[in-house]
Amino acid sequence: MTLPLPVFMVMSAGAGASEPGYEIFLNRSGINSIDLPREDVNAEIGTTVSLHFLNRGAPIHITASSSNASMYTDFFHENMYVVDESVLAIPIRKDSREGFFDLDIIAGYGAVKTRLRVHIIPVQRLRPVVKEEFPLQPVAQGRPHMLMVLMGISLILYSTWLYTAVDFLNIAAFFLLILGALYTWYRQD
Repeated sequence: MTLPLPVFMVMSAGAGASEPGYEIFLNRSGINSIDLPREDVNAEIGTTVSLHFLNRGAPIHITASSSNASMYTDFFHENMYVVDESVLAIPIRKDSREGFFDLDIIAGYGAVKTRLRVHIIPVQRLRPVVKEEFPLQPVAQGRPHMLMVLMGISLILYSTWLYTAVDFLNIAAFFLLILGALYTWYRQD
């Protein structure tokens, strides 16, 4: 069942910013400003492009339209009044081909106009290719780490304390362990 776009937009407007999509900021850098995403807008064939309009100022009127999107979607034109945030969902047809269309976004009844290019790509291209990686192996250094040396000396002192019952050896072992931990903590590699 295909819903008309305004009903589809109202249904998706309740979804929070947790769903994937592209953020377009309004009134962030000035009155009626439109800040587009830095990355390219890519959409797989048969999916939906979610544009999250986030208003950072006074309520604003937005018009989104496309004159060359008929090959990819049924979307043509949408008027929105954005108070805080709104989501525009543009469904991409399953039978469309690879290509692009331009989305014109007009703010403030024609005061500012920007153009956003939406690239339609095949399903295989967005899937990440997982390369088989080998686990990281520790790199051996030429000399032992200072903490390991101090732990070894502390172990010897503690073992000697257990055998001889000289209290100074127990205190010295504990002190060397604390010194090794502090050395490791404050050493900035």
